[in-house]
Amino acid sequence: MRIGLRLLLGFFLILGLALFVVLRVFVEEVKPGTRQAMEDSLVDAAYTLARLAAPDMKAGTIANGSFAQALTGLPEVNPQASIWGLQKNRIDYRITVTDAQGIVRFDTQPEAIGQDFSRWNDVARTLRGEYGARSSPANPYAPDTATVMHVAAPIRDGERIIGALSVSRPNDRLEPYIERSQQRILRWSWGLLGLSLAIGLLFSWWIASSLSRLRGYANAVARGDRVPLPLLGRRSGSTEFTELAQALERMRLQLEDKAYVESYVHTLTHELKSPLAAIRGAAELLQEDLPPGDRHRFADNIQRQAERLRQLVDKLLELAHVEQMRGLAAREPVDLSALTRELLQRMEPRIRLKSLRVHDDLGQGMEVPGDAFLIGQALQNLLDNAVDFSPPSGELWLHLRRDGDHVDWSVRDQGPGIPDYARDRIFERFYSLPRAEGQDKGSGLGLCLVREVSELHGGQLVIGNAEPAPGCEARWRLPA
Repeated sequence: MRIGLRLLLGFFLILGLALFVVLRVFVEEVKPGTRQAMEDSLVDAAYTLARLAAPDMKAGTIANGSFAQALTGLPEVNPQASIWGLQKNRIDYRITVTDAQGIVRFDTQPEAIGQDFSRWNDVARTLRGEYGARSSPANPYAPDTATVMHVAAPIRDGERIIGALSVSRPNDRLEPYIERSQQRILRWSWGLLGLSLAIGLLFSWWIASSLSRLRGYANAVARGDRVPLPLLGRRSGSTEFTELAQALERMRLQLEDKAYVESYVHTLTHELKSPLAAIRGAAELLQEDLPPGDRHRFADNIQRQAERLRQLVDKLLELAHVEQMRGLAAREPVDLSALTRELLQRMEPRIRLKSLRVHDDLGQGMEVPGDAFLIGQALQNLLDNAVDFSPPSGELWLHLRRDGDHVDWSVRDQGPGIPDYARDRIFERFYSLPRAEGQDKGSGLGLCLVREVSELHGGQLVIGNAEPAPGCEARWRLPA
């Protein structure tokens, strides 16, 4: 099955399920929601009319007083109302007044006068001082008939309940409104479904067409053909597909650029040749009869150059390992304060040898989630650079602070800083600035490793000259 058809079917399936669920819930909520609104209006009407009936009830004239005379003939009233296209030609309210024993004393349907309504839930609960309402068949002896909703309110003489007034209305009077609402919902839903289907068709066609063109371009490149880059016209704009096509083009150029590979190999060869030449020269001189002092000096030079080779190989392996990682397999809390102090303790002989003064502003318990080993490698390289480029008797400033949901780590030295010509190259492989007098040149891989570790942890690495004081400052911002 082609990807376009899969996308269309998946889109239609998800849309259909979502629409079915929404429609089912919405349509099923229309009827109870409408009846709840009707009950709310009945409550208002019942309590209003109960206040109006109270004087006649107290006077014992509820059956023929002003309240009864005002409501006589209510069922025959024709309001001639048009409610959103639906005609209303009669009053559907039925008003019933019972005394404190539940006996009907007034009813807009006179045949009910004198009957005992105390068994009905609306009257019984209201006379007990509770909220009374019920929905029951219009004919108690025919349960299949239409239902009527009754809501009662107490008639009071002060705090004493002397009767109950019930307002009732048939539920089937709401059916035209419910049916009209459901029909409108269904019509709009079918229209939405049709529009969504059309949009899904266009969307699926666009994705399938774009992927097809990218596939054709990749196949042509694999055959060695030179084809124009797809999806770069004005109509396509800047989309993920155009960015993907551009990434493929850049990858093709990188793979085809032999000069890049040759330059990489040439630089690596050059870096290895320098210490190897020094080792070879010293070894040849050691074969001659030399004074003990010279022999010791040449042997020490061999040892230093061999260590330089080892560090170069180790850093290359570390960098290659980090570059191949696509993400961290696991994260654990890493205490940057404790880890930095541990690294400084390991470097204490070098710090003492240069008589450096370290200002510790690392705080306590500054933790970030990540890989403790990789973070330690990155911090080690930054501290190594700070110590190597510091002048004798210089100072180092170490800061660590929390900034919202991030932690900022920094180290600043008093070295010569970064020359203008080197600012854009400090992260290049094998690019290294000269150290202080008497120190071997660095591998040029440390900052590359730090940058890779920072990207794996979602951090931001900034290295530049300290302002306004001389020196260099490395700032590393990590999410906490």
